[in-house]
Amino acid sequence: MNKVIRIGTRDSELALWQAKTVQAALEHFGHETELVPVKSTGDLNLDQPLYEMGITGIFTKTLDIAMLTDKIEIAVHSMKDVPTALPIGIVEAAVLKRANSKDILLHKGVEFLEGDGTIATGSLRRKAQWLNKYPTHNVVDLRGNVNTRMQKLEDNDWDGAIFAAAGLERINLTPKNHIDLNWMLPAPAQGAMLVVAKEEDDICREAVSALNHRASEICVHVEREFLKELEGGCTAPIGASAVIIDNNLHFKGALFSLDGSQKIEVENNIAVTNLKDFGKRCAQEILSNGGRELMSEIKKVLK
Repeated sequence: MNKVIRIGTRDSELALWQAKTVQAALEHFGHETELVPVKSTGDLNLDQPLYEMGITGIFTKTLDIAMLTDKIEIAVHSMKDVPTALPIGIVEAAVLKRANSKDILLHKGVEFLEGDGTIATGSLRRKAQWLNKYPTHNVVDLRGNVNTRMQKLEDNDWDGAIFAAAGLERINLTPKNHIDLNWMLPAPAQGAMLVVAKEEDDICREAVSALNHRASEICVHVEREFLKELEGGCTAPIGASAVIIDNNLHFKGALFSLDGSQKIEVENNIAVTNLKDFGKRCAQEILSNGGRELMSEIKKVLK
């Protein structure tokens, strides 16, 4: 293919690592590429919690516009940042093999876990789950790219901060002073990288399709279907995890109140050959078990 594939990406160290990974894979298949870094609205405004900014796809919208105005051919995203409904004209081209989907706690000593403590995170999901487990703790907002957040943890008197394991692992920044939060449900599609392209661009879509990892694609689509059915366009503390074992998909999902005091969860197994509407059905189970009322309360607070 003679066409140069311009790859749009945010300009953080982690985002560039992800884009360069896609670039190397495409060049391995003989395609010519060019990286086009941009700065998103979410990267420019670090003083306000994400949920208060009221913008769906705050980390992806700038790249969407760049693609629709023909400045780039494809874009690389952390899939958990991508809205469940893509803009008209933009489609999923590939889900790369998923990395570690878990959260980890970076800490300055774990003694505080037995008493009072202050934890930093910019995620409603992480905050709600932390308060569900440690209701006496204080949770403060933390924004910025990985490097910025690690520096803020160092500069403040917080006891710890929560990060996605994959983000730190990818750029070799995982410190020794961390613990795995195996009890915390990750964000839907956490640890997965998504490449999107224009629907009409058959050449780029075909080129990128070679990077798709089918098992990862199946799992994240179930998680995002669960998210879409629960949210209805509203940000909420929702965790989901889908794993394929021996041709069966094991799913766990939960919806939390903003203060973590309420938790409504679901856990199901199903054959991978019978996945139609499975994520949606799991979400409906939550909604019929008190989730509908809880989502209504959350929307009132966050509107």
